[in-house]
Amino acid sequence: MIYGNRSNGNPHGLVLTKPIVVDFMLDRVGYSPNCDLRNLKVIEPAAGDGAFAIAILERLHASSVNFDFSFQLALQNLTFFEIDPTITALLQKRIKDCLFKFSESIPIDMIVKADFLLSSVKSCDLIIGNPPYVRHENIPESQKSEYRKRFSSFRHRSDLYIAFYEKSLRLLNNRGILSFICSNRWLKNQYGKGLRELIKLAYKLDEVIDLESSSPFEEEVIAYPAITTIRKESTGVLAKYYQIENINQLTDLGIESLQPKILNTKSSTNWFSYESIEPFHQKYLDSIENQGFKIGIGVATGSDQVFIGKDFMDSVEKELLLPILMSKDLKNNQIKWSGNYIINPFDKNGDLIDLNKFPKAKVYLESKRNLLDQRHVVKKNPNSWYKTIDRINPELTSQTKILLPDISGNTHLHIDRGNFYPHHNLYFITGANYKKLIILSALLMSDFVINQ
Repeated sequence: MIYGNRSNGNPHGLVLTKPIVVDFMLDRVGYSPNCDLRNLKVIEPAAGDGAFAIAILERLHASSVNFDFSFQLALQNLTFFEIDPTITALLQKRIKDCLFKFSESIPIDMIVKADFLLSSVKSCDLIIGNPPYVRHENIPESQKSEYRKRFSSFRHRSDLYIAFYEKSLRLLNNRGILSFICSNRWLKNQYGKGLRELIKLAYKLDEVIDLESSSPFEEEVIAYPAITTIRKESTGVLAKYYQIENINQLTDLGIESLQPKILNTKSSTNWFSYESIEPFHQKYLDSIENQGFKIGIGVATGSDQVFIGKDFMDSVEKELLLPILMSKDLKNNQIKWSGNYIINPFDKNGDLIDLNKFPKAKVYLESKRNLLDQRHVVKKNPNSWYKTIDRINPELTSQTKILLPDISGNTHLHIDRGNFYPHHNLYFITGANYKKLIILSALLMSDFVINQ
């Protein structure tokens, strides 16, 4: 557990890809048994439990049969990285079982238990996989500092996958290919600008296959997924952008039957803008903050299973509880509160409460101490073992605010009239009355703003 657990209990960064997606991506980049794969050097930078690795091994073996080359020698061209020791053990077993079918052993360097981003890696022909999604605040500070030194695109509030893109792109041989299934946020938002600039200078974005409306992963996860294919070549400026409604469309025939949007990736780094009207309107645009609004993000606890729940009324003092709104509570254009509360361990001055003054909360939190002590925030400051990662400001609960899902397939904005505290998967905008927030919401939902 390198980056802690998500609110559903699964580790941050680990989201398993469905076989139909794995097969489509490998077909799309030409890693097929119908091709001679013996000399292709392949890296998977975050192998997880082996969804891509097993498919790669099986295709390489089939290719060795079809083209009569040594499968054992060709295995030396494969490298699978995994940083988590527990998951690495599972990966090793799956690969061992797979190779046993072909009477082969695992080459020594095939599985690398290390941080791909900090490892010394030779160039290759294909990098493919599902890089980890880890939000900026969940990356330990020491690692963030090192990543900033190494990767020019890892700026602002970059998700970890930004660094995976840059490192992978720089490892490609001439005409090498990168294919990731990942969040599509970097294609449009501020923290992806550095990555877009890098691609504009030295690479070619072939295509984007947007999967927001489908379910490409083995669990229900809110991640704005898209498959992006990028080549190490600077010729060509146009990329195809497909939107997939159903995962069963993931075939070459299914994709080619769709009408793609064309992105000009060399003219600017704003690939989704209305370029014909942008120069005229740009001078009239101003930041939301300059208009008197304030933008923030909801509370991260580091242990939602301890701090958030529906059954605290008998186990925690009522004055410590705030109704909290989760991203799953935003259904289409409606707020449907699921009844969860968050324990606020801070007083009105922003200091940690004295647990001796709250005996119920003291008993409850001490019963969960083993879970709370595992958090990175506690290892840095053991005396504050019952604090949430972010400080809670109770006054925010009663403020009227726009709510914007951070990682969600929901395309609606919502206005809370002062009833809830936002969870960390929700951005919020405050600083005005209800009427002005309604107007701002309408502007933010306009096609012009959405496509900027």
